[in-house]
Amino acid sequence: MLLLVVIIIAVALIFDYINGFHDAANSVATIVSTRVLTPFQAVLWAAFFNFISAFSFGTGVAKTVGAGMVDLAVVTPYVVLAGLLGAIIWDLITWWFGLPTSSSHALFGGYAGAAMARVAFTRGVSHCTGALIWSGWVKTLLFMVAAPVIGLLLAYIFMVSIYWLFRDSTPKKMDVYFRRLQLLSAAIYSYSHGTNDAQKTMGIITSLLVTGGYLQTFHVPVWVILSAHAAIALGTLTGGWRIVHTMGVRLTKLRPRSGFCAEAAAAASILLATELKVGVSTTHVITGAIAGVGSIQRVKAVRWGVAANIVWAWILTIPASALVAALFYLALHALLPGT
Repeated sequence: MLLLVVIIIAVALIFDYINGFHDAANSVATIVSTRVLTPFQAVLWAAFFNFISAFSFGTGVAKTVGAGMVDLAVVTPYVVLAGLLGAIIWDLITWWFGLPTSSSHALFGGYAGAAMARVAFTRGVSHCTGALIWSGWVKTLLFMVAAPVIGLLLAYIFMVSIYWLFRDSTPKKMDVYFRRLQLLSAAIYSYSHGTNDAQKTMGIITSLLVTGGYLQTFHVPVWVILSAHAAIALGTLTGGWRIVHTMGVRLTKLRPRSGFCAEAAAAASILLATELKVGVSTTHVITGAIAGVGSIQRVKAVRWGVAANIVWAWILTIPASALVAALFYLALHALLPGT
């Protein structure tokens, strides 16, 4: 059993690494597209702030993800393994096609799908939804919509405020200031991304330790906190440039001032959710914020066709990753009866 738990923890950290590779590209998309930093400089900057956020906002999000959305009574190490594999496979599929879907929602869907598959075996298909804790899902689904809307509205308000404050300045002069300020906004965004996203992997690992009998209560060990932040920071260093191109170039044209507003608005939205102990999609939030700054000039400034494709990918993420995870659990059950 110990070997199995070690293997599953390794898989969880691989997921966290892929999360950094896949989602954390959003941390640098705006600062790269505005040419404030080179891609290499940007990923170093983002990775550093991903890591140092380790002990900043507690582990409330980890507890929500690990024990507040799926009933731990139905979770086994094999459920955790199948859930992680479902999330990883879906992440890799969407990365290949350059779609900035949510690694967070892939994890939520994978974890739920594997747990529901186990309940279907033990209690019958009609009882499979009994694996879910609906209060946690309602909060998460609410923020699935609210977080990008908050990011969009804040970014729009920030842009209006900046245009008013700098109404006597030329765009060129404005960009001189905001090229420097964007270093700050990118740092805050990467910091917020690290503290919210790494906690999701912490929650999964801790639920594994509880159901495996290695922890008596749900509390996140220090080594889990450090491991999760190190993995996501390492993923950021390797970068996901297909998604950077989609977010920073294809969605709308960005300037340093608009990049600053997008990052600041997204960071504020994510930190609010983290304070409320809700795991949100950092991809959703930054996309909403970028659309918000793009629409300040005119609605057509945002390439809504690209945005629509991104939204469809979001909608599909939870059910698709749940299905993939359920299939993995079925395969494990066939190979190892009694799992």
